[in-house]
Parts: sequence; structure tokens; C-alpha cells
Amino acid sequence: MTDDVRAAARRMYAAFNAHDHAAAREIFTADFYSHPLDTTGQESVTRAWQRFHEAFPEAEVVVEDMVVEGDKAAVRTSVRGVPGQQPSTMLEIFRVRDGRIAELWGLSSLQRS
Repeated sequence: MTDDVRAAARRMYAAFNAHDHAAAREIFTADFYSHPLDTTGQESVTRAWQRFHEAFPEAEVVVEDMVVEGDKAAVRTSVRGVPGQQPSTMLEIFRVRDGRIAELWGLSSLQRS
């Protein structure tokens, strides 16, 4: 299970950095729920990624730390490439089911104007 959870998280960050919005269908469960955004479904991820990349096309998420236990991963990342900002910190917790991300909690120091 630990390897599946780690792999799901890494796939998500790689797809985000590659602007591969269509990959959300492969990475997230159909009933995925984002606690920070209060949204459900794979399309909610696609829309969020598209909006973010439209605003910050050079942004990149770098995994700094990942701790995996059971069906969850806790990940600390740096978000780089946002004009006018130093790299910001993002903390996310994912719950993985059947190799896909089913639920997400997160906090970010990214300043959005």
C-alpha cells in the first residue's frame, strides 16, 4: 500500500508540473473530494489546475518531504515560479484508494491577489 500511495502522489505532482490536465482522470477517483476547495470529482481538479496555470504558467511544485502511512501521504512542497513571490510552502495530505487519490486536505502560503 505504501508504494501505491507514494506513486499516486508523485504522479499527481508530475502531471501538474507538465500541465497535463487530462491526467486527472487517471490520478483521482471519480468521487474525489478536495477539502480546501470544497469540490468533488476529477473535473474539479482539471478546472483548478487550468485556472492556476493560466494565472501562473511558469509555476512548478517541488516535493520537499513526503511521509506515507497506510492509505495516506503527507507532503510538503515548494511552489516556485510565481512572479513577485519567493517560493511558497504547501502542505497536503492525500488519501489514496485503489491507487488513485480519493481525498485531499491542504494549506498553502501562496499569496493570491
